[in-house]
Amino acid sequence: MSDVNAILLLSCADSKGLVAKISDFIFRHDGNIVHADQHTSKTDKLFFMRIEWELNGFALNREEISIAFAPLAKQFNMKWDLHFTDYVPRIAIFVSRHLHCLHDLILRRHMGELGADVAAVISNHDDARDLVEQFGLKFFHFPVTEKNKKQQEADSLKLLRDMNIDLVVLARYMQILSGHFLEYYPNKIINIHHSFLPAFAGGNPYQQAYDRGVKIIGATGHYVTEQLDEGPIIAQDVIKISHRDAIADIQTKSKDLERVVLARALRLHLENKILVYGSKTIVFD
Repeated sequence: MSDVNAILLLSCADSKGLVAKISDFIFRHDGNIVHADQHTSKTDKLFFMRIEWELNGFALNREEISIAFAPLAKQFNMKWDLHFTDYVPRIAIFVSRHLHCLHDLILRRHMGELGADVAAVISNHDDARDLVEQFGLKFFHFPVTEKNKKQQEADSLKLLRDMNIDLVVLARYMQILSGHFLEYYPNKIINIHHSFLPAFAGGNPYQQAYDRGVKIIGATGHYVTEQLDEGPIIAQDVIKISHRDAIADIQTKSKDLERVVLARALRLHLENKILVYGSKTIVFD
């Protein structure tokens, strides 16, 4: 308990005294604030906050915190979530045949850098089985065809629910999830995709980028919505390309970038540093 903190994420209409009221709630119960960050959207008159305090010495136990905070939240019509730093989320990684992001996440988990339990790796191909099982993780193969796609998704969803999965990570999973699937994990499915500047639609984007002589490529980590690749963005980055880069060089640089950006997006989520705001995010990094 001595090393455990509570984290409160909240949003509401902006008004005077919000910071004082929230801080006073923690102070009145003998809490010691260790991190506090806030943002006000002047356009929409909305207030966002992430505040973290030590449970050691706090007058309320975990179950009592939500009950005690509820009247203040109701007073300001807040949307809020309470988290604890000792909770280890259970995640499932979905992957197809591009395994570079999966490799990276498994290695980070193996080195203790991933604050989550990788409970399952799910794929529509069998390519990743040896890698996954080598690290003692559970691998599930659910092939997808035009005829069985709906059933395959239902089977995957049942597995996630049976295994009490908190978060889904699409590590280059080349299948589109239905709206029905997304309903069970709102803002709890993270995807990574390449994002060339300019963007190239359709097949073989690397060839298109090479033919156009791009000078910069990027990667985007975002939450998944029914609008393909248009969900709230969590993390992005770019890397320079030169006339000396062949298609293979562009692919290598893109894979490197995807690994880093996906890991960054996942870490921000696991550390409870994100508030979804319409089609955007507030990221307290």
